[in-house]
Order: sequence, then C-alpha cells, then structure tokens
Amino acid sequence: MGLIIYLRRPGGDRIYGVFDNQLPAALRKLPFDRHLSLQNVRKVVSEADGYQPHLIAPEQGYRRLIEGSLNFFRGPAEASVDAVYLEAVKILMEISEDLYGILNYDAGALCLERACEEVNRRNSGESFRICELKRFPTLQAEIAAASNEALERFRDDSKKTVIRLVDMESSYLTVDFFRRLPQEVDKGGNPATSTVDRYTEGHFRRIASNVSSYVGMVSETLRNTIPKATVYCQGKQLGLLLDEDPALMERRQQCAKRLELYKSARDEIDSVSWAR
Repeated sequence: MGLIIYLRRPGGDRIYGVFDNQLPAALRKLPFDRHLSLQNVRKVVSEADGYQPHLIAPEQGYRRLIEGSLNFFRGPAEASVDAVYLEAVKILMEISEDLYGILNYDAGALCLERACEEVNRRNSGESFRICELKRFPTLQAEIAAASNEALERFRDDSKKTVIRLVDMESSYLTVDFFRRLPQEVDKGGNPATSTVDRYTEGHFRRIASNVSSYVGMVSETLRNTIPKATVYCQGKQLGLLLDEDPALMERRQQCAKRLELYKSARDEIDSVSWAR
C-alpha cells in the first residue's frame, strides 16, 4: 500500500498565521486614504474650528481625524480574536474526536495509530484516553458544552482587552510625536502660518500627512499588542484547559522518537535494497 498521510497544520501554527498574515492584511485594507482625503480633512478641521478659526495648529481637527482613524482598528482587532477563537474550537474538536495521523508504509505497514494504541495499552493504569468518552455520550456532550462555554468566555474577555487597547490609543495621544514634527516656518522665521495660508490645499495636505504618520505608528504598536492580548486572554486559558499528564506527554514523545527511528531504518533498508 502506498504512503497515506493525513496531516493538519498544528493549532499553534494556524494561530501564528492569524497574527502574521490575517491581521497585517486587515490593517493594510483600512480606508485611511478616504478618511484622510483632502476634502474630508478640510471638512473635519473646519467643523472642529467652529466659528472661531484656530490660531496656530488645528488641535481639535487633529484629534477628530486621529480618533476617527483609530476607530478603524476595532474591526481587525475583533476579527483577530474571532479567528483565534475558531482555531481554538478546531483544536478542541480535533482532540475530542481523537484524531490520529495515520501513516501506512510499504515496508512493514508501520502505523502511528498502532504505536499510540501500544502506548495507551501500557499506560492504561495512568491515563484516560479521550476516545473512551465515546462510550459515554452524555458525559461527552457535557464536556463539549463546558469547553465551548469556556472558549466563548475567553473570546469575550479577549475582545474587551483588544478594544481597550484601541480606546487607550484614542483617549491619550502621544504628544511628543507631534512636537518632533518639523514646524512650518514663514518668511520672518517664525514657526507660524498666516491666516490665509491656514486654509490652502498645502496646509490640509500637511495635516493629512501628519495624521497618517501618527496612525502608522499606532498601527505598528497595535500589530504587536493585539496578538499579545489575544494570546494572554485565550491562548493561556486554552493551555490550562489542555493541561496534560506529564508522564503521558513523555511517553508520547518517546513514541514519536521511536517512530522516527523506524522511518530512518526503513529508508536505510530501502537504500541498501536499491543499491543491490
């Protein structure tokens, strides 16, 4: 019989995929270009000024533009939490269904499932196989319901945390970022602009550029903190749920090493056979 491999990406690898691929892609698709368009910037700054124009810099306009931009981060943050939640559900489903990677070889028909069965047979007095739960459907259903309830609770806590991260960035701006920006200098050498220049196209473009730079800085920050918050609220709790007997873990690792040794021996035997 030919080689038959049933493989799934490990749960941790899939979760890393959410943070390394899905989250950055979602951040890149946010409509900042439309929000920071010249027309919208002029509208927001004018509405923020009201009947009395700003004196030096349109601070209220800056704040409204930044707050409106940062609110876009809520969607990707919540989507990342939901994606990790779905992966956690898949992990528990795979465990509850007692999935095995089945490997059949021409030489000896070595099967990983047989090896796992042997480990469980020898360790029957110390461990309880999840597949044995199939004998008790009511208990299995109760455990599945409790697991789902726990995952939903972890997801909700994680959403609250990542949204709180976004809200913190919106409620307290990094003032030093704007203080380090190059100041506009008029002909007299003063870092101020005339009243006429305050409403020119170049002035609004400069505001849009400054806000875009600040939002980019916040985006890089959230790109690192959202995964941390998500893993802390969901991954850590999931790890507690999936706590396993250290002795059983050690036996499984020994089984895996033995399987690799068998595979290496099979390859060596095949190479000698072909050489003849």
